[in-house]
Amino acid sequence: MDPSNDGARRSRGMLAVLLLGQFMVNVDTAIVNVAGPAVQDDLHPSGGALELVVSGYTLAYAVLLVTGARLGDARGHRRMFLLGLAVFTAASLACGLAPVTGALVAARLVQGAAGALMVPQVLSGIQIHFTGKARARAQGMLVLTLSGGAVAGQVLGGVMVSADLFGLGWRPVFLVNVPVGAVLLVAGARLLPRDAGARAGRLDLGGVALLSAGVLLLTVPLMFGREAGWPVWTWPSLAASVPVLGWFVRRQRRIAARGGTPLADLRVLARPVVAWSLGSIALATATFFAMMFVLALYLQQSLGKSPMFSGLVLVPWVAAFGVGGPLLPRLPARITAHAPVAGYLLLAAVYLAVGLARPDGAPLAVLLGFGGLGLGLGFASQLGRATADAPARFAPDLSGLINTNSQLSAVAGVAAFGTLYLGLGGPPRHAFTVVMAAFAGTALAACAAAFAGWVAGRREDAGDQGSRPARRADATASSRV
Repeated sequence: MDPSNDGARRSRGMLAVLLLGQFMVNVDTAIVNVAGPAVQDDLHPSGGALELVVSGYTLAYAVLLVTGARLGDARGHRRMFLLGLAVFTAASLACGLAPVTGALVAARLVQGAAGALMVPQVLSGIQIHFTGKARARAQGMLVLTLSGGAVAGQVLGGVMVSADLFGLGWRPVFLVNVPVGAVLLVAGARLLPRDAGARAGRLDLGGVALLSAGVLLLTVPLMFGREAGWPVWTWPSLAASVPVLGWFVRRQRRIAARGGTPLADLRVLARPVVAWSLGSIALATATFFAMMFVLALYLQQSLGKSPMFSGLVLVPWVAAFGVGGPLLPRLPARITAHAPVAGYLLLAAVYLAVGLARPDGAPLAVLLGFGGLGLGLGFASQLGRATADAPARFAPDLSGLINTNSQLSAVAGVAAFGTLYLGLGGPPRHAFTVVMAAFAGTALAACAAAFAGWVAGRREDAGDQGSRPARRADATASSRV
């Protein structure tokens, strides 16, 4: 047997396991939005309890992503991925069997925490075990998985709830994870590489507490404040998140300065390419999720479209986002270097076209497809640029920061743009145009940040030629593919 072919098969198997784990988590984020009305009819939760069923998962997930990334580095990426997958599968079973709303909410929180333990190992695994074109292809498949999970969640949720399988109503949307998770656990135990490089350092529990508190103070009002009419408590909570997160940053820098292991090594943000890339991704991601929220409201409340129509018309938007990842490695390097700027310019143009023309039906779907493609090109190329610039020792830090950055920007985008749309007076068409213009402006800001990152990269190439080969050697030495 050819050893190179055997190694290629094992790396493909490893990547398949990692991406299927990511796929499960993404499906579960979207699928419950569709099943929410069925849950309400069966368990009769209050409005706040139903919101927790949907959002509690995202809340626990966002709070613990950085911690999950550090645990992977300290205890082993393989071990933490399989542990997260096992807990996620068990929590899915508990969700499907939940007799009352409280049990469902608790199981959803555990699901989110398990997802936060599992998902950071996906990007870390790609960064550690793949280099060069192999890494670009793997990251492209990750972007495709992100979009595919969102589409599958929308479709599977509707199909399963409508089919009322075995008279179980909404429960199969959770129970389907159990056999899939069990098979994936067996495959992961066989295909994921051993944790030879795991470090047994102490987890910064103080950092976990500070980061969790800061993210909760930030996300809880953003997730629940808009629907509640922004009550008084939301503003002190948002204000308090700033000093708490600042305290977290100071603690991490202090631990790193004395040679310890911080929860998140923020020195990675000192690299301009990484910092600009994260900022660009945050701006673009905020518009991606907010667009889905605002467009659904506009189509149903202003144009009288059905929920099915508003869901289906967004499929090209989400699906085309995944095309950019696999497409990038096939393009010449001189083109991919400018992909973030070109992608976000295309996204801004689509936002303006949709806002000014206010198309319906097929023209709207086509435009959304182009917008999703632009966003996918920008996101995938920014992801590759950030991970290529950071040495492999920063893999867990970068994985945690990228995932948390995307989650927080999504929550903030829906809160900010949703509030703008609902708060504007006058005809809904006018409000829709204004918000689309705001989306376009934000996409242009993402384009500017991407361009600044490109300039920073050029300066590093010109002024840091000596460290570049060492950085590549660092990444190559830690890779296994």
